[in-house]
Amino acid sequence: MAIAISGQQVELREVDLKQKPEEMIGLSPKATVPVLHLSNNEVLEESLDIMHWALGIHDPENWLLNADQQLSKELVATNDQDFKQHLDHYKYADRFPEHSLTYYREKASEFPDRLNSLLAKKRFVFSDKPSFTDVAIFPFIRQFAFVDKGWFDNQQWSHLQHWLDDFLNSELFQSVMKKYQPWKNGDKPVYLLGQ
Repeated sequence: MAIAISGQQVELREVDLKQKPEEMIGLSPKATVPVLHLSNNEVLEESLDIMHWALGIHDPENWLLNADQQLSKELVATNDQDFKQHLDHYKYADRFPEHSLTYYREKASEFPDRLNSLLAKKRFVFSDKPSFTDVAIFPFIRQFAFVDKGWFDNQQWSHLQHWLDDFLNSELFQSVMKKYQPWKNGDKPVYLLGQ
């Protein structure tokens, strides 16, 4: 989403993580997605770094400025550490038999509770416009919601549910969520054009 909103053009290569292309492993030995190979041969392997790269070039919606920087760092860190761990345990509860799915869901729910409280004041986390923080957190809340969408929709999180729906129904999200065939070494890349 950050690449698209910034207007950058990248060669998009959809990867089947069960059959990782050698070219990807050569660029990034940790072999996780996303991986962005820049024209200066720098390789970015973290979503947040890729967002900062794109928005550092062009930030037409002021995503980097529409935030309380200290709270933004705290929320993104909580999302990437505690919440993501609880989310993974909730999504794959059968792999973590130490506790029940309900236990993992309750632990994961602490972060959505906090976000819902923040969103009671504004349409997005910091204002009536999205920020870097909203976009960095959104994919994980989306994953959390769709583990059991019926359960999620029945929680007392009306502000968070509206926030999620705003993103899911946005032209920006729809434009970047197209399905592509997995790329293999030698295939032509598919171009993702910025907005």
